[in-house]
Amino acid sequence: MTIIKNKEGQALTLCVEGRLDTMTSPELEKEIKESLGGVTELTFDFEKLDYISSAGLRVLLAAQKVMNAQGKMKVTHVNETISEIFEVTGFSDILTIE
Repeated sequence: MTIIKNKEGQALTLCVEGRLDTMTSPELEKEIKESLGGVTELTFDFEKLDYISSAGLRVLLAAQKVMNAQGKMKVTHVNETISEIFEVTGFSDILTIE
């Protein structure tokens, strides 16, 4: 998994590439915790994300809870596979997906 971070003012975009699973989700979780200070708008760009497991979903849920308190969060460029996972798990009702 590769994480590309782009911060502009209070907006942070994390482009996640590859697989977000049990092995890689701690890396994303660490990046989020270190980067959210002062952020009011968090965007996950999943254009190059191939797979997300329950561990990855847990990281997204934790980020959503933090951002509910300090701003807003959205997920962009979700492919069909990831979209289907969001639908089946109910995450499509929890997350803002564009």
